[in-house]
Amino acid sequence: MKKGEIKTLGSLKASGYKVRSLHEELQTNLIAKLNAGEPTFEGIHGYENSVIPEVERAILSGHNINLLGLRGQAKTKIARQMLNLLDEWIPVVEGSEINDDPLHPISSFAKEVIKKKGDDTPILWLHRDDRFFEKLATPDVSVADLIGDIDPIKAVNLKLSYSDERVLHFGMIPRAHRCIFVLNELPDLQARIQVSLFSILQEHEIQIRGFKLRLPLDIQFVFTANPEDYTNRGSIVTPLKDRIGSQILTHYPKTLEIAKTITQQEVNKEQFPAVYVPELARDIIEQIGFEARDSEFVDEKSGVSARMSISAYQNLLSTAFRRMLLCGDAHTTVRMSDFSGIIPAITGKVELVYEGEQEGADQVAYLLIIRAVKTLFDSIFPKIEKLKHPENTAFYDEIVLWFNENDELFIDDGMDNSLYAETLNMVPALEKTIKKHSPMGSKDDKDFMSEFLLWGLSAYQKINLNRSVSGTSFNDAFSDYIKGL
Repeated sequence: MKKGEIKTLGSLKASGYKVRSLHEELQTNLIAKLNAGEPTFEGIHGYENSVIPEVERAILSGHNINLLGLRGQAKTKIARQMLNLLDEWIPVVEGSEINDDPLHPISSFAKEVIKKKGDDTPILWLHRDDRFFEKLATPDVSVADLIGDIDPIKAVNLKLSYSDERVLHFGMIPRAHRCIFVLNELPDLQARIQVSLFSILQEHEIQIRGFKLRLPLDIQFVFTANPEDYTNRGSIVTPLKDRIGSQILTHYPKTLEIAKTITQQEVNKEQFPAVYVPELARDIIEQIGFEARDSEFVDEKSGVSARMSISAYQNLLSTAFRRMLLCGDAHTTVRMSDFSGIIPAITGKVELVYEGEQEGADQVAYLLIIRAVKTLFDSIFPKIEKLKHPENTAFYDEIVLWFNENDELFIDDGMDNSLYAETLNMVPALEKTIKKHSPMGSKDDKDFMSEFLLWGLSAYQKINLNRSVSGTSFNDAFSDYIKGL
């Protein structure tokens, strides 16, 4: 008998349907995926040998889970993907507020309907996409929101006393019976509200204004928490932590390649098809995030979300695309000067310590870009500190000499593609240096690498870089100092 043909309790019994708890459902489907070698959590990179195995073990153990980690570490995404481990459809008693199983009803409503109608009790089928409940824990969340309250209007209309179960209005948690319930930012929940979860997690009871009701709710709880919240806004009370089976620590990407994979997955590449992005530009975007997490100006307890890299990459694309439109070019490539456009994406995503506030958010963002350039410069070209050795002393001299003999090289932010290339070609030593130490790639890659080389030399103070509202100028460091005098 097909699901579409099963519309009553009698036909459900005839189909051989067996009652299975939510945890058994998750365990069985997870085991099937593991046996088949199928991925359990897709699109979540860098957790293959750490977080994902721990989540799988928690599910196999039938545990409620607390995902503990800084912002932007895919905690909610993991919780949402647990939906893929549920059965596609489950039967519920029609009209039930809490998704009663027809063969194992728990509410007075469902029990009464089945008592009256027997095998003719109508049933509906609930899809797994509708079995996900999510609530952000804020200080104003009440017990009534989560657990429920007594509805006086219902009591009057039905002429019932407050001692009757039928006067209850169920909150979000009872309505999530047989579902996954995610409570985000758990420490933000007031302690007295956290206490109301004790009996649900352990004894499967709910208490509403002194009304104690044995209601064996079947829920997979997933809590998320940020370690920063433990000192800034609140904490998880100890008895509640004791009732959560597994606490799993999340983390940021460990390598540049993993970080790039995450960003590329989240960015809409179809939006700017005419903008070419050199691989080195992608590296710089991700390296900025790594530099921010190690910066003395950024609050490490707050963390630096992966959303910063995603937003910065989007801004980088849109900066290049806008320039392309203004210049009338049919296509363009990202330039180092375009990185000035990502500063708003950085300043809104990092929490600064006192020293950072003194520097200013824009200046800190610019310093993070310079530090990222400096780090990657050392992985491509000979390190500047090694130039003390006799065999390397003249390596960058030809480039620096050009700036000694010329006033400056100015790259206007509004240059079209041809003028941009001509401007960089004015320094012949750039191409010679790139050919020696880096694969040339396409012409677009060469132009980007040439400007990157100038930024790297400025980071080591071999030449000067000055940003203005209209563009970037490079000149000799010593002559610039003399002019200042």
